[in-house]
Amino acid sequence: MLTDAIVLKKHGGPEVLERASVDIGPLGAHEVRVRVRAVGLNHLDLWVRRGMPHLKLDYPHRLGSDLAGEIESLGSEVRGSFAVGDKVLVAPGLSCGVCVRCAAGDDNLCGRYRILGENTQGGYARFVNVPDANLVALPERLSFAQAAAIPLVFLTAWQMVKLKAQVTHGQWVLVHAAGSGVSSAAIQMAKMCGARVIATTGSDAKVERARALGAEHVINYATEDFVREVRRITDKRGVDVVIDHVGGEVFSKSIAACAWGGQIVTCGATAGHAPAIDLRHVFFRQIAIKGSTMGPRSTLFSLTEWVSRGLLEPVIGAVLPWNRMAEAHELLEGRSVFGKVVVEVD
Repeated sequence: MLTDAIVLKKHGGPEVLERASVDIGPLGAHEVRVRVRAVGLNHLDLWVRRGMPHLKLDYPHRLGSDLAGEIESLGSEVRGSFAVGDKVLVAPGLSCGVCVRCAAGDDNLCGRYRILGENTQGGYARFVNVPDANLVALPERLSFAQAAAIPLVFLTAWQMVKLKAQVTHGQWVLVHAAGSGVSSAAIQMAKMCGARVIATTGSDAKVERARALGAEHVINYATEDFVREVRRITDKRGVDVVIDHVGGEVFSKSIAACAWGGQIVTCGATAGHAPAIDLRHVFFRQIAIKGSTMGPRSTLFSLTEWVSRGLLEPVIGAVLPWNRMAEAHELLEGRSVFGKVVVEVD
């Protein structure tokens, strides 16, 4: 089947994104064809567009990990109770479904794990074919744009905050780059766990937005030394947990911001992937450093339910039409918005 899409045929800036008609192929027995109504952008889109050493793309390549829409047609052996016309969001992680990791519910540790839009075709299209196992019913109170702001960042944030760091009541949690999708979710989740949250951001304009999400203290790292401020706020103790996807110098300084026995959970390196670390501070103060990528698909069902009940809220900074995808990339790249950038597909 041919469908309108936005693709890239080479790496580069936003200008490499172009409209094209692509063949999404026949519908598999256990697949569902979704009429995409909204796509949420992530920094992963930027990294893939620019190019990463390990990536081998099948051009023309479609970006897009987060999508929401309506079921247009069903494969011949679709499982579950889904029907044509149902509103759904799509879990962005694909796994084999049969290995020991998948059987244990740790599908994001599967050796064949892939993410839509990264190492397989993504959601920048009017129609997409996706496995039936990756569908989650869309809560009635959510728009397509809100739903498209949930999957990747909420899965990532929940695994970091709860599954990896196991944040509990009364702990101090430092969340970097409050205006990002992952961090805006992580602030809410840490508060849900009863933690006291310190957030960092790069502009005064984002300070109040971070406070509104639940951060008790917000530090503008562009004008203040966040390590000094963290130690002042915690009476020189430091924080129990750091949630970081910035990397670079921020990661290095985060070690100094930790309390003895603290944890740093990292899921990205937007400011650099090779920070300078003094290991003596890590082992002597017994700092745990944990890597994290995505989260188990099963948790998306609970997360979506919590969003539908108003316990968590997807934060959207900008919604643009389909024909302004390049501008949407520029907005995300320029860090000028607080929350997710979402594109609606007409």
